[in-house]
Amino acid sequence: MDALLILGGLLLIIAGLVWMIMLAFGTSLLWGFGSLLPPLTLIYPLRHWRTARKAVFLSALGIIPLIVGLTLLASEDSQRLEAIVGLKWLEQAQSGPAELDIRLVGELNGQPFQPLQGELIDGVLSLREGQDFFARRELSISLQDVQEGAVRVDVLPTDAEGVPEVEISWLLPEQELPEARRLNRGYTLHLQLEPKAPNLLVGNLHLVLPPRFKTSLSGHVEVFSNGLRYRDGRIDRSVDSNDTLAHVIEDYLQRRFATRVVKLEHLPQVNFPASELDLEIEANIDGEPQTLPLRLSKQAERGWLVPGDRFPALPPIEPAVPAPQLAQTNEAASVERVSRPVDRRLRFSMQRLLGNPGNYRNLAVRVHLARGGIAEGRFIGISPEGLIEIRRTMKGAGGASFAFSPQEIERIELLEP
Repeated sequence: MDALLILGGLLLIIAGLVWMIMLAFGTSLLWGFGSLLPPLTLIYPLRHWRTARKAVFLSALGIIPLIVGLTLLASEDSQRLEAIVGLKWLEQAQSGPAELDIRLVGELNGQPFQPLQGELIDGVLSLREGQDFFARRELSISLQDVQEGAVRVDVLPTDAEGVPEVEISWLLPEQELPEARRLNRGYTLHLQLEPKAPNLLVGNLHLVLPPRFKTSLSGHVEVFSNGLRYRDGRIDRSVDSNDTLAHVIEDYLQRRFATRVVKLEHLPQVNFPASELDLEIEANIDGEPQTLPLRLSKQAERGWLVPGDRFPALPPIEPAVPAPQLAQTNEAASVERVSRPVDRRLRFSMQRLLGNPGNYRNLAVRVHLARGGIAEGRFIGISPEGLIEIRRTMKGAGGASFAFSPQEIERIELLEP
């Protein structure tokens, strides 16, 4: 209703202006050409009011439905009104280069289809046109038994079993919800995709639906294989996706426990957009299952992170030793082990303690705190909160336990081999 009122008001205003220009040409050619210029258009009705008053009244009549329509639009959808008044609809024609290389020829529901977004996640291939929550046009193909690596699917109209379900949807300007059509037989499909680093699938798509669907597409496609996005060769942590959160959490756990053997077992489903999350994480760290509470927050510049994360980066992975040299090294090491036991104090560090706490359990350690002070005792283990726990035996039958975070410790020494 609001769109009809706005359109009707604009048509009346334009009709009044055209009528007034025609009346100006009827007065003289000089007034006619002069009325085509916006500043002089207002002078003609002032000098020839009796001739131009009917056209002015018609334009003024169009202002009433225009104002009523804009008022209704502001009450129902203020963001849409702001986009119209701010001329944001003109900026869509000046969109930047597409993130994916998708070149399809054909139509979807009888309209040209030019998708800018594409992904193949959890066995569903999706190609979308439009940046809004509901795509202007979208193609979805539910594949079956999709494995990592190359993808190849061929379907003929006569195939009846194991046929992927195809869904097409579109959203017309006057609609609030999209329309959709699904079918699982009677169409032609050829899909061949090859993996491309870091997380792309690239190949060809050929799809022909029955004539009543008015859909036929063919060409080159490029889609993402997961929810990660890259910027300058590094993962963009500002992207809202479960894969981004999984990467952030695994990186944090690896540095917190000083080990690369970290596998995230379960990540709760997250509803985006969000700025802070409190999650219960299940992970396997060095072969031991653990459940850890974690808080994540999203910052404008750094993206998703764990607040208070100051754990150092892991050392780079050392290159593999050639087999003959490795055999010699192992033989020399075995001879050395026979001659004398290994002194764990020589290579002891905070990272080794956090990475493999079982090797140092019940050994005497000395902790030098950053704020000053020294604490000695026997290392008990790492608490679920990531604190280093030591216990000191007191005179008599009692004892005292201490827990320090790695950030509090300036230096830690191993006192026993």
